[in-house]
Amino acid sequence: MAKPAVNGESRREILRAALKRFAHGGYAATSVQQIVEHARVSKPTLYYYFRDKAGLFQALVNEAHDERYRLMREAAARGRTAREQLVEIVAVLFDYFRQNRELMRISLATAFASPGELPEGLRYADRCERNFEFVHSLMKKALAKGELNRRFDSRELAFGFYGQTNAYLMAHLLMPDCRMDRQTAERIVDLFFAGAAAKRNRK
Repeated sequence: MAKPAVNGESRREILRAALKRFAHGGYAATSVQQIVEHARVSKPTLYYYFRDKAGLFQALVNEAHDERYRLMREAAARGRTAREQLVEIVAVLFDYFRQNRELMRISLATAFASPGELPEGLRYADRCERNFEFVHSLMKKALAKGELNRRFDSRELAFGFYGQTNAYLMAHLLMPDCRMDRQTAERIVDLFFAGAAAKRNRK
């Protein structure tokens, strides 16, 4: 098959169109025909970039998890202490969520969807684990430096922080008016540290 004339742009248009259709109509109810009409491309163009509708959905899920991973790593590098790192992570995830609300809806929904609502063979657990393990690595380092209370192990701390952050992201889908800014990010991390910080670090 000949390569489409507009290199890369057609792929981005297809992804944008698929995201709109999947986010508002669901995976099962969305057809390839609807996607190509929305993207204003031909079916051969879609199939040049993606093997099928399932491949399109997989690409969107991968993008959501991969971008979160990249942003978390960059955010953590800006912090010197565990608290600073976690604030940077929550703040950047809030920004990404606000700018990519539909993509995040799809990403979060994959964990709760019923059989048939998602393409068969969808893979995302490995990326979820990778993202979690990055947060886990920060907790292990913070414990080693005495920044966190040793009565909690590193996985407990990682689950606590990761779960707390994702709960705020999911809540925003139900309550769009809830604040997702840096001040809220600092409050979330302070709430986490109030129970997890070593006694000498508590205010």
